[in-house]
Amino acid sequence: MNGDQPKTTKFDQKDIDDNKVLAAIGYLCILFLVPLLAAKNSPFAQFHAKQGLVLFVGWVIVWVIGLIPILGWIIGFLGTIALAVISLIGLIKALQGEAWEIPMVADFAKKLNL
Repeated sequence: MNGDQPKTTKFDQKDIDDNKVLAAIGYLCILFLVPLLAAKNSPFAQFHAKQGLVLFVGWVIVWVIGLIPILGWIIGFLGTIALAVISLIGLIKALQGEAWEIPMVADFAKKLNL
């Protein structure tokens, strides 16, 4: 089996089909709260919402760093682009019904007990 395969098999297919739109919303900045609160019984939506929460914390950190003149602006700009791309990929993967573990982000998300 290929190590790059999504971890979707640990989720019920009905759960994925019913909640993939909610899961995708979790990658839209503060809207991670929607699946976190509205789909508490969906492991698939919770998986994506927790990753969305970690990405939101990343956004806040990048925005704060972006307030620092010159170097902060550069880091803020590059961080914003990176986070936007990662969020977009996560959103697309959720809509496709895949459970993509974002490198580093998934490790933090797994530790969240919400």
